[in-house]
Amino acid sequence: MSDSDVTQLLLIEDDLLMANVYCSYLKQLPYKIHHVDNGEAALQALNTQQFDGILLDLTLPDINGIEVLKKVNSEQLPIAVIVITGDCSMSTAIEAMQLGAKDYLVKPFNKERLSITLKNSFETQNLQRIVEVYREQIDRKQFCDFIGSSIAMQKVYQVIDSAASSKATIFVTGESGTGKEICAQALHQRSERNHGPFIAINCGAIPKDLIESEIFGHVKGAFTGALSERSGAAKAADGGTLFLDEICEMELSLQTKLLRFLQTGTVNKVGSDRTEKVDVRIICASNKNPQTEVQLGHFREDLFYRLHVLPIHLPPLRERDNDVIEIARSFLNQYADEEGKKFQRLDAETELVLSSYEWPGNVRQLQNVVRNIVVLHDGESVTVNMLPAPLDSYSQPTSKSTASQPSAENITPTIKTTACVTPKMAPLPATDQLQNLIRPIAMLEREAIEEAINLCDGNIPTAAHYLQISAATIYRKRSSWQKHN
Repeated sequence: MSDSDVTQLLLIEDDLLMANVYCSYLKQLPYKIHHVDNGEAALQALNTQQFDGILLDLTLPDINGIEVLKKVNSEQLPIAVIVITGDCSMSTAIEAMQLGAKDYLVKPFNKERLSITLKNSFETQNLQRIVEVYREQIDRKQFCDFIGSSIAMQKVYQVIDSAASSKATIFVTGESGTGKEICAQALHQRSERNHGPFIAINCGAIPKDLIESEIFGHVKGAFTGALSERSGAAKAADGGTLFLDEICEMELSLQTKLLRFLQTGTVNKVGSDRTEKVDVRIICASNKNPQTEVQLGHFREDLFYRLHVLPIHLPPLRERDNDVIEIARSFLNQYADEEGKKFQRLDAETELVLSSYEWPGNVRQLQNVVRNIVVLHDGESVTVNMLPAPLDSYSQPTSKSTASQPSAENITPTIKTTACVTPKMAPLPATDQLQNLIRPIAMLEREAIEEAINLCDGNIPTAAHYLQISAATIYRKRSSWQKHN
C-alpha cells in the first residue's frame, strides 16, 4: 500500500507510554502515525508535512494544545483534529469544538472508542471536502445565461452539465418563453464544440417552401429567386452546433431529409446531387409534446426516436419557486442601466404580485413586464401602481372596502382562522353526520397555512419553510382566497 492510500495521522502526546498505547490501538488500521511529544515540534511538523488528522493532547510541556488547534483553524488546514485530554471540563470541550475540533476524547478510552472516533471524523472531513468541491454545482443562482436557484433549475443545470460533453442529440421541451434557446446555447458553451459556431433555426418562423433551403442550402437556379449558390445552416454549423427550434412545425417531407442527414452526416443542397460531409451536433426543441405529435401523425416516429436521445424539460416559471423575483431583479438592474433610470429594487407588495401571478408567457413575459416598467416609469423602487396589464388588475384590492391594503411583508389574518375559512352554505341537516365530521382538503390546507403564518408572526418565508412549500405558493393561494372572499 502506497503512502497516498494511507491516512497521515499526527499524534501529539508528551506521555511516551500513552503514545505507545495509542499506536498499538491503531497498528492494524490504515494510518501512518507521526509522533511528537511537545507543541513546538507539532507546529514544526505542520509547517513541513501534510496530515489528514491530528490526535492532540491539550496538556503539553511547553505550550497549551489549544495553540496547535488555533493554528489549524486560522490557516484553515484541511485536517480532522480529535482532542484528547484528562480534563473533562465542559468549557475546555466547547473551546476546542469552537476552534474546529471534530471530536473530544477524555482519558482513559479504549481501542474501539478511538477507532470509531477517527473513522467518523475522517468520514465527516471527506464529506465536507466533497461538498466544497461541488458547492458551485449544487447551489447555483446563475448558470450560463440562466438565472434562478430553485431546485427545479438546479436539476436542469446538472443535466446540462452531464449532457454537454456527449455527442448525442438533445431534445429540449418546455412552454413558450421558458428559455429553450438559452438551454441550447448553454449546452454548446459547456461542450468541446464551444469554439465552433452555434447556428439557430426557428422551423416555425420560416416559410415552408424555404425551410429546406435554409437548413441545407441551394445552388443557383434551384428555384425562383435563387440567384446565387448558398450554404445552409447545416454547413454553417460545421464543427459546432445546429439548433432547430420548434422542430414539430417541420413539414413531414422535410423530416425525411432531416432523418437522412442525421443518419449519414451529409447534406445535399436543393437542386444539387452532390453530397457534402459536415460535423454537426443537433439540438432541437419544441413547446409541444413530441410524443403527442407522433401519435397525431404530425411528426415521424423514426425521427422522434433519432432525436429524443437526451431529453431536457424546462419547467415553467410558475413551478420555479421564487426564481421569478431573482429574474425580475436581474432584469430591473439591466434595463435601469440601459435606460439611465434610478430603479434599485422591487417593493414588497410588487414582489407579492409577481410571485402570485401564473406567468403564462414565462420568462419572456416577465422580461417584457420589467422593460415596460423601466421605460415608462422612474424611481428607486418599483411599486404596484407601475405594473402593466394584466398585473395592474391582478394587484387591485378585492374587498368592497376602499381602505388601503396592508403591505406584503405585514399581511396577517385579522380574524380567527376558523371564522376565516368557514364556507358560506346553508346549515346541514342534523342527520348528515359525515358532512359534519369530514372537512374538505382545501379548508384544512388553508387553516394550516394561516395558522403557520400566525405562529411565525406574519413572516411568510418562515412559514413556508416549516410547511415545506415555497413562499410563492403561499402568496398565490392567499391572493386566490382574497379574490373569492
